[in-house]
Amino acid sequence: MPETTTSPANQVSQRGRNPRVPTRLLVLGLLFVITVILYAGRGSLSITGDDMADDLGFSTVQLGYVFSAFGWSYVLAQLPGGILLDRFGARGVYTASIVLWTLATAAIGLVGLMTTPVLVALAAVFLLRLLLGAFESPALPANARVVTMWFPTAERGWATAVFTSAQYLATAMFAPVMGWVTHEFGWRWVFVLLGACGVVPAMIWIRWMRSPTRHPRVSHAELDHMESGGALVGLDDVLTGLDDTAEPARTAEGGVPAAVDSVDRPSPGTGGAEPRPARLDRWTVRRILSARPLWGVYVSQYAINALTYFFITWLPVYLVRARGLSLLETGLTAAIPALSGLLGGLLGGWVSDRLIRRGFSLTAARKTPSVIGMSLVLPLVLCTLTDSTGLILTILAIAFFGKGLGALGWAITTDIAPPRAASFVGGTMNAVGNAAGIVTPVVIGYTLSVTGSFDAALWFVGAHGLLALCGFAIMGEIHRIRLEPR
Repeated sequence: MPETTTSPANQVSQRGRNPRVPTRLLVLGLLFVITVILYAGRGSLSITGDDMADDLGFSTVQLGYVFSAFGWSYVLAQLPGGILLDRFGARGVYTASIVLWTLATAAIGLVGLMTTPVLVALAAVFLLRLLLGAFESPALPANARVVTMWFPTAERGWATAVFTSAQYLATAMFAPVMGWVTHEFGWRWVFVLLGACGVVPAMIWIRWMRSPTRHPRVSHAELDHMESGGALVGLDDVLTGLDDTAEPARTAEGGVPAAVDSVDRPSPGTGGAEPRPARLDRWTVRRILSARPLWGVYVSQYAINALTYFFITWLPVYLVRARGLSLLETGLTAAIPALSGLLGGLLGGWVSDRLIRRGFSLTAARKTPSVIGMSLVLPLVLCTLTDSTGLILTILAIAFFGKGLGALGWAITTDIAPPRAASFVGGTMNAVGNAAGIVTPVVIGYTLSVTGSFDAALWFVGAHGLLALCGFAIMGEIHRIRLEPR
């Protein structure tokens, strides 16, 4: 019998026929795994920092600057990273990001293998952390871009909560492992381990990932569900010639490419998507930056990230120096607030989306868990009033549960960003938010150097809960930024 051939379009239709597990959930799972590895590498110095400082001869202030190095380049690279994502899409940019940050992480383990002056070792670690920050800069904006494409508005809060909660699971999973590896084999092997962990996700991402309209596993029913609910399924497909997949784009009724159709027509639940401007010019940037909700996100995200950077830099050092825990005990103990943050993050996204489905406004649905969560951060300052390690861990667990509950900044960003500048908005928000990664480690380093105590540092960190609440007040009504014709 002659061999039967099937056209590429039919292949897409056949392979995308009603899978048991929706493809968007597999995409979210892959984002989650990648983000866990990302945050494990970002927070690796919190476990290895004391041993590295002793080995290489760093002072407390120098260690604070090493902690902050990541933040400097991460902030500066957000805008170019966002522009690259808007220009080339998430698939290729994210692949390059994963490969490069993996190499930079592994290279830290090579510093000081031979006798090296302290300042040379300091410069080498500082430079590698700068590179790590630059290479990771497109990651979270890419996550937000992918979630915007793959998830309807009423599922987006939970989806963004899943990938942002990866930071807590990273600590819960990797902190005990990194503590044990450092204790048994030395701090260098932690970076070798983390470098190896990034290889497989990079290979899976580049081979499997596609946009919703081009993915062979997506059924027409799932595509309709996403698009009718406000997912911008064609966001990357307007980048002509840049998604070089062998699969053709799906077409809407009448032969109109779904990629273009989904961007240019109004989408339910989002307030519509305005016609694409020809370029991200000065007028467009001014229009975006004049939006009140975006400035509220800037303030709240900065405050939330200050808590994050305390958690992934100085918290383990606090447990060792102020509470007298061993490195192994610290790795296990740090998992307690991390798991609390994970629970809070998943609950916050679920509650927010459930409020939307029950008819609450987008503003009420996003702000309610955010305000409750950041109010739970304020008691963090009570750690200065007790010597009980158990009570301190309880307070930390409550505070980081609240931080997770209130960390809906990425969900709000996907709600307000205009489609043509989605990654630009995400990049600027991430840049402002991660300025906390520069300020927080350095301020705490100097505070410890001057006072010799963590009390002032804990007051400094706890005050950011109040700052986050101010950000939610500034935000006003949450709505998508419209780019009206000039």
